[in-house]
Amino acid sequence: MDKVNKTLVDSPQENTLQKFSLPVEGMTCASCVARVEKAIGKVEGVKNVAVNFATEKANFELDPSKADLSKIAEIVEDAGYKIKLPEKTETAQPEALPEEKEEDNAFYKALKKDLLFALILTVPVFIISMTMDFSWFHRMFPASLSHEKLMDYINKILLILTTPVVFISGKRFFTIFYNNLKHFAADMNSLVAIGTGTAYIYSLIATLFPDMITSSGSTPHVYYDSTAVIITLILTGRFLENRAKRKTGSAIKKLLELKPKTAAVRRNGIEVTVKIDELALKDIVIVRPGEKIPSDGVIKEGLSTVDESMITGEAIPVEKGPGARVIGGTINKNGSFEFEITALGKNSVLGQIIKYVEEAQGSKAPIQKLADKIASVFVPAVVLVAFLTFIVWLIIGGDGAFNLALINFVAVLIIACPCALGLATPTAIMVGTGLGANHGILIKNGESLEHAHKINVIVLDKTGTITEGKPSVTDIITHEISEDELIKTASSVESRSEHPLAQAVVDYAKARNITLGNPESFKNIPGHGIQAVIGGRAVLVGNEKLMRDYSLKPGKFQEDFDRLSSLGKTIIFIAIDGGIKGLFAIEDPIKSTSKDAIRKLKSMGIKVVMLTGDNRKTAEAIARRIGVDEFRAEILPEDKAREIAKYQKEGSITAMVGDGINDAPALAQSDVGIAMGSGTDVAIETADITLLKSDLQGAVNSIQLSKRTIRTIKQNLFWAFIYNVLGIPLAALGLLNPMFAALAMSFSSVSVVTNSLRLRGVKL
Repeated sequence: MDKVNKTLVDSPQENTLQKFSLPVEGMTCASCVARVEKAIGKVEGVKNVAVNFATEKANFELDPSKADLSKIAEIVEDAGYKIKLPEKTETAQPEALPEEKEEDNAFYKALKKDLLFALILTVPVFIISMTMDFSWFHRMFPASLSHEKLMDYINKILLILTTPVVFISGKRFFTIFYNNLKHFAADMNSLVAIGTGTAYIYSLIATLFPDMITSSGSTPHVYYDSTAVIITLILTGRFLENRAKRKTGSAIKKLLELKPKTAAVRRNGIEVTVKIDELALKDIVIVRPGEKIPSDGVIKEGLSTVDESMITGEAIPVEKGPGARVIGGTINKNGSFEFEITALGKNSVLGQIIKYVEEAQGSKAPIQKLADKIASVFVPAVVLVAFLTFIVWLIIGGDGAFNLALINFVAVLIIACPCALGLATPTAIMVGTGLGANHGILIKNGESLEHAHKINVIVLDKTGTITEGKPSVTDIITHEISEDELIKTASSVESRSEHPLAQAVVDYAKARNITLGNPESFKNIPGHGIQAVIGGRAVLVGNEKLMRDYSLKPGKFQEDFDRLSSLGKTIIFIAIDGGIKGLFAIEDPIKSTSKDAIRKLKSMGIKVVMLTGDNRKTAEAIARRIGVDEFRAEILPEDKAREIAKYQKEGSITAMVGDGINDAPALAQSDVGIAMGSGTDVAIETADITLLKSDLQGAVNSIQLSKRTIRTIKQNLFWAFIYNVLGIPLAALGLLNPMFAALAMSFSSVSVVTNSLRLRGVKL
């Protein structure tokens, strides 16, 4: 129950923590993640640091009384990176939704420019290097030109062409390598810089100072083709990887595109058009057919239908009239209406969805921890292996040992790819959570997404989850008093309760135009009913358990109780002055999709359990109709979490689906809490997954999405591990050319991101 208590009552210390998600510049591979996390974690007052390589963001909690963001920025900069602090702006709407960021475009354009420049110079370097040993190549030059002199000229031309590739297009690798050296660190750029730098410097010496090599008995060779091609291939890989990574975040972009740019507002009786950021709470907004609704609010006048599919996933337009709630970003179909704004920017439904998606995409799944640990020591280990490779080949290489040692040294450095390890999990999480958001499934974090694929028991609250949550009175049985008197007594007592069943009785009385009375005393007994005094008479309104508590038996109502219960109806007894006088049968229609959703859950090997406060006969009838494996009847609200705990003690990974305040402890207790979007704020806040469409099919889709995402992550990790486990030994054994190693390394990162993007095609 620790998790439950923590969720419902946060400690004062925890309430002082502020959450931040800030962009980090300079991270180029998975090895960077550990260093940035370590740097931020050193700051006093910082907790729960998680740096995401795919989103290039640092997520953490900070106690502002102990440190500020400038301190974090300073220590991150000391580690060789840059953290972008939020700007302080004075706008009419400080909680406005984020705009699309331009920094990514600038990086993308710079990368593209460097790649094109490198390609222009690398192509001739490669062609010359591949053809210079053929006899027809030599016949293109005067016969008087000796082979040695021709090779000298060619090498100098290659030097001239390769140098800009190294120092202009490849500048980023050497700059980061230098910064890493200052901090005694190493990353992917270090491997590229050491490998290409070594090949370039050796080739430079062989070209300009060949005597330095021949004097030691070795034959000078040049590796300009390897140097230029490696840098160009790695830039190509980075370019393709960056382009693919931009697509993994397309869900946020799509959500941002739901915002209209302007809105028509009635101010001082005049209609004016304003920018979205200039809207204010309580503004009256005019919406015409085909227009996007600019923010959340309540309709004041007018009738229409609204397409909410982009938010809830519900394809059928919803009829709206005065008093109805509208959601920003949805589309008005055929009528005009005016509504009053009740929420703006980050406080709107769209803002909360974007917040959920951003937090989920920036979070880490537990499966990523192993990859991060390996990546943190990967580069130093590879450098060590590369130097050992060089030394061993120098010893056993025989004639040309130095050249063999150098080639294999470079190949080991270049083929190693920690980037694939770093991208394997976060790219899949980004695409998976984005896909979920597009289908009305909001996943709180990567941990929730990972846990969901292991679920083998799912517990369903009946009311509002399996049923519509809109109960209505279907039958009234009375003895000794009139039906109207029974209705008036029961509804007068129930008018003080907020329970859905109580509301059904009150609504029934109002429909019969029965005037309600005021109880002199009122006591709510959770899970049982109500004890009250009205008109000087002691009244009990509640279920069979309440009657038993007061030693009252159904008696002449037993036959009706059994008959109506067997039909799946909920029975409420009314006792007056110590005797049961009648009963109400209330039915909450089962959602049309519930039975099929439960069938799909069972087909996945998941045990489906229903919890209800109803009596056993009613629960059994409903369970039989929808096909659940087990049910628990007469469950009190406080018992739900204990039922979840029982399954967990048996070793089950348990999910809870609910929508009410009384479901919050059970949602918190479960391994994965799933809240219906129509539910209470407490239930949604406690849950790990929120379904915007109040449909049990969403729970099925959540689990299917989790299974597909985790399968993709495992594929990515398998490829990343196998690639490095096989590639590095092959390079060390001299079986891989450095240029092929560069091609393989670039392909490994791109393949991981591309595999993650395949998730976008999953049908839910």
